[in-house]
Amino acid sequence: MIRQNQRFLTQIYVLADLLCTLIMFLAAYWLKFNSGLLSHYNNLPLKSYLLWGTIYSFAAILVGFYVRFYAPRRRKSFSYDILKIFQVHGLSFLGLLSLLFIAKEVHISREFLAIFIAANIMGMILYRYAVKSILTRLRRKGFNRRYVLILGAGSVGRSFYDSLKQHPELGYEAIGFLDDFQTEHAAEHSGLKPIIGTTDQLDEMLNKFMIDEVIIALPLKAHKKYATIIDQCEKTGVKTLIIPDFFDMLPARPFFDNFAGIPLINVRDIPLDELSNRLLKRAFDIVFSLFAITIVSPIMLMVYIGIKLTSPGPVLFKQERMGLDRRTFNMYKFRSMHISDPGTSDTQWTVENDPRRTRFGSFIRRTSLDELPQFFNVLVGHMSVVGPRPERPFFVEQFKEEIPKYMVKHHIRPGITGWAQTNGLRGDTSIQDRIMHDLFYIENWTFFFDLKIIVKTITKGLVNKNAY
Repeated sequence: MIRQNQRFLTQIYVLADLLCTLIMFLAAYWLKFNSGLLSHYNNLPLKSYLLWGTIYSFAAILVGFYVRFYAPRRRKSFSYDILKIFQVHGLSFLGLLSLLFIAKEVHISREFLAIFIAANIMGMILYRYAVKSILTRLRRKGFNRRYVLILGAGSVGRSFYDSLKQHPELGYEAIGFLDDFQTEHAAEHSGLKPIIGTTDQLDEMLNKFMIDEVIIALPLKAHKKYATIIDQCEKTGVKTLIIPDFFDMLPARPFFDNFAGIPLINVRDIPLDELSNRLLKRAFDIVFSLFAITIVSPIMLMVYIGIKLTSPGPVLFKQERMGLDRRTFNMYKFRSMHISDPGTSDTQWTVENDPRRTRFGSFIRRTSLDELPQFFNVLVGHMSVVGPRPERPFFVEQFKEEIPKYMVKHHIRPGITGWAQTNGLRGDTSIQDRIMHDLFYIENWTFFFDLKIIVKTITKGLVNKNAY
């Protein structure tokens, strides 16, 4: 059995990262100045480049510790490693450029720097992927195991055990369960590891078995035992993790907040609650919407003319929608239907072959051209380019009673396009599925996630068969 020693592994990772950076440095130097493939003009000796390469390498290690790149990652996916690699080397490279500017090192080849940073990131990703793959294979074969003892054989404990079995690549194995209310599992749960004692026998089990982590999956009424259990585990150097009895009410990644020194579980961690993220998203919305309006203005002019020529009435149609913090606003579209009572449009769904649509209106709805005026809503601040689609207040009142967590979508600005829409959930599709996609977007927002949604919206096409 290979026992994990995190401090030793961290040192190995640091040395491996330094070695990888050195190899990529030499490869970039050879490619730039010695391979003959690129311009080989160089008015600085190798030692000058090596000095700055060494500074960069150690800066990357320091940044890595700062952003917790060397923290235990057994339970993290490889995408987490990739994100951290870009974060570490992006910050380190910016730091290097700043030092070069301060030191007035104007003769360092910019082409070399570009090759070096690209090769370094690629090399780091490849070697980390190789390590991750090797560890996964070893764990699947029973090596590099971590052994856990589960306290509580109820539904919470059983759910955790099932998750362990579904992810053998993580290398976790359960010793068994401790439970105060049953001595064996019910017949329908016979495939689980056995119940080997009660929680009062925890000390005995910690001494009898080689246990790495104790998982507390006890009901809330057993809360008074937590302090004793944690104390017993810490005496023997065993890690303790707690699964709240109400875990099914929490998001996938709950956030721990702090209020006057008291730790709080933030049930809904929303990245856009942070001011820096909100400012970034708002700045992007303004720039992108101005750019979009400039680009599509000829198309909007043609739609304007098309509406005027095909049906009497105003070109623009405004409709009350519910947005950020449950506040209503007027959302604008190009009019695609005949003039009707506002109460009808506010309380009725558009259906296939809807007689209220004009012929030209059917075209602009199917091609999403009717949505173009919403870029002005974005400029005003009622909407964002990307976000959950806003709904009419009449239907919001219905959905909030019928669809769990429906109102969570109003924690952020609604969008012209969203994660649900790029996954085909538009028009006559499941409201429940849309909300699940909206919640995923809200809890996992990043600037690059927004860019991905915009690209998917464009590349998958704006024509939608469900846009009646």
